[in-house]
Amino acid sequence: MAEVDHRVQEIARRIKKMKIRGAGRIARSAAKALLVTAQQSKAKDPSALYCELEASARLLLSTRPTAVSLPNSIRYVMLKVREAQKSSMELEDLRQLTIATANKFIQSSARAIERIGEIGAKRIEDGDTIMTYCNSAAVTAILKAAFEQGKRLQVFVCETRPRFQGRVTAKTLGSIGIPTSLIVDGAIRFFMTKVDKAIVGADAVAANGAVVNKIGTSMVALAAHESRALFFVAAETYKFSPETMLGQLVEIEERDSSEVISVRGLKKMLNTTVRNPAFDVTPPEYVDLIVTEKGIIPPQAAIMVIQEEFGSIAAEELMEYQTCRLVDED
Repeated sequence: MAEVDHRVQEIARRIKKMKIRGAGRIARSAAKALLVTAQQSKAKDPSALYCELEASARLLLSTRPTAVSLPNSIRYVMLKVREAQKSSMELEDLRQLTIATANKFIQSSARAIERIGEIGAKRIEDGDTIMTYCNSAAVTAILKAAFEQGKRLQVFVCETRPRFQGRVTAKTLGSIGIPTSLIVDGAIRFFMTKVDKAIVGADAVAANGAVVNKIGTSMVALAAHESRALFFVAAETYKFSPETMLGQLVEIEERDSSEVISVRGLKKMLNTTVRNPAFDVTPPEYVDLIVTEKGIIPPQAAIMVIQEEFGSIAAEELMEYQTCRLVDED
């Protein structure tokens, strides 16, 4: 297996340790890692460069199993690279193709967030009270766009334990000028009666419209459903999971117990273990609409988005970049 550049190793480490958070940032960082691989490569021929890119891809894919944006960003780059390599493209041309394709993904990903902000803001009414959860660039873009249009908003932000990403959201919204209340996760149902709309991001959207997002999101959806508040999801189309069309389930990552309680603290608790799933699944029947950069869809239309985005990819290519197949066979 080819050696992985130390810069790529550092990006992979930061993704795994959640120094790089959020599905969009993870996806862009993965594309950047492939770009760096191509830039720094000392390969003497196209096959050697392709092997280096494959090695980087495998390392990146081993970091966060639930973030569908990660394999989708890598698939976006690597399938084009593979096609070019099979066509006997010259080394320097293959390098430049990799760099250009990675840059294209990074740029289109950033534009997607801006577009989601523009589209989603149209569904925000003047005077709305909104609840959000975790930290989503797409959700922030919607709320910022609505606020800049002069719409008066009140936002409840759940702090999102155990890593408190909601505190980042509250700080960001407050700095924009949006009146924001930070609440503990256990207060979701208490405050939901005051809420018009709940808006969350997504780490993955399945073919049936189910939404995988930070653990606790389904509680927000359930409380919104009970209170007859609308529940919106903001998700770029590269977060839609093509594997789910083939019957594959989105793997739910379970993280270390130290995120919940210190090792020392846990040792003082007899006969106790810690379970720390990072994500949960919100059923499509609790989702009113999904805002993407290509428009607003009902959750039932998720499969149409996947077919449009990935329908031209053969099944065997689709399965190539799944986490479950990342064991090195050398």
